[in-house]
Amino acid sequence: MSKYKLLVLTDHSTHFNENSIYALLREMLKNNRCSQVDVASRGNDINRLFFEKMAIKSLYATRVHSNFDFTEDGRFFKKDLKKIGLRSYDAVLLRLPHPVAPGFWQFLAGEYPNTLFVNSPTGIEITGSKAYMLNFPDLCPPLQRCKNLQDIENFRQRFPIVLKPLRSYAGLGIVKIEGDKVQKAEGGEMTWDAFADSLRGKSFDYLGAKFLENVHQGDKRIVICNGKILGAALRKPAPGNWVCNVARGGKSSGAEADEDEQAIIERLNPVLAAHGVIFYGIDTLVGDDGKRTLSEINTLSIGGLPKIAEYSGRPVVRQAADLLWEYIVSKLEG
Repeated sequence: MSKYKLLVLTDHSTHFNENSIYALLREMLKNNRCSQVDVASRGNDINRLFFEKMAIKSLYATRVHSNFDFTEDGRFFKKDLKKIGLRSYDAVLLRLPHPVAPGFWQFLAGEYPNTLFVNSPTGIEITGSKAYMLNFPDLCPPLQRCKNLQDIENFRQRFPIVLKPLRSYAGLGIVKIEGDKVQKAEGGEMTWDAFADSLRGKSFDYLGAKFLENVHQGDKRIVICNGKILGAALRKPAPGNWVCNVARGGKSSGAEADEDEQAIIERLNPVLAAHGVIFYGIDTLVGDDGKRTLSEINTLSIGGLPKIAEYSGRPVVRQAADLLWEYIVSKLEG
């Protein structure tokens, strides 16, 4: 039975103590198809030429051992660093959070066309923009791409809306427009006229979505790996708020995918798999008809596994590791 070498690309400088990558890589190391796991971090200055300038000979990695864990100083990413060649690995797991340097996904796909990436860089590039949601209008609330003020004006006349910058993350730049009031997800509000003035003469690109009044019922994050639903967590906003963010007073609890969400995932799985995307998360909200509707697709750096495992009592992290190896082995031996 063949064993395989895995390289992981991440950025430890953005991690916190509940980040999924530590538990996930410890479990991947235990799998009987694994010979070794190495990790290279964008957070190490020595790697910035690779991640920012795409210099292929400037990548340094360290070995993952059974004690691999989060520390404030990131010491597990810094010790025993060695220069490595990406082609010397059987597979590469991409766990890079935003922001990613422009052109980086194209660089990986072009420079390493025969390397097995999870997820595919090209797939991440295609699916990573919020505009990708426009491919599934029947799964989502009413959507509108807004590239000028007239687009926003026309859309906001229909109902309250939310605007999301196409490459936004962590809620940055998201606004809710209801009548003459514009509220920022980060906090603060202004009039519609003031918001319009702030955009006038600037280049922008938003995905607009109808604001769903049932947001108080929570934003459900569901994680999927190699076609299987691993689990879910429900994030409810603080009373009177419209942002389902724990950092802003929201609450998180365990959840399961319902029949409507299972149907959404059955629709998405083959489409995303065709792009080489097999590890992803979706967010759902309760629509006006009382059914869960698709609000986000996340194919970049999927987290939440330890928390889902805690809520569900299932070995979710181990299941994710085994499913990832199952996919890798099927591609290398298939």
